[in-house]
Amino acid sequence: MANIKSAKKRAKQAIKRRVKNLNRSTAVKSAVRKVEDAIQAGEPKEKTVELLKAAEAQFARAKSKNVMHRNTAARKVSLLAKKVTAAYKVEKPKAK
Repeated sequence: MANIKSAKKRAKQAIKRRVKNLNRSTAVKSAVRKVEDAIQAGEPKEKTVELLKAAEAQFARAKSKNVMHRNTAARKVSLLAKKVTAAYKVEKPKAK
């Protein structure tokens, strides 16, 4: 542990930040898992889209708090949205 008072304070703050960031990243992972589980379980589209919106909100929060880079958040949201779209895509009959 540091000897200087300001260094001790910075160490305490770093621990608090680490715990908060860990909680935020865990919340993001849980939101993604809920969406993927809903797809696997064959939940109705409306419920899955609602879960997707909640996951997007978690990504936005993590991005704004600098837990993850904005491009990373955008990429993961996009991939998750693609999964949802592919899971509920209905093939239209082709016109002859």
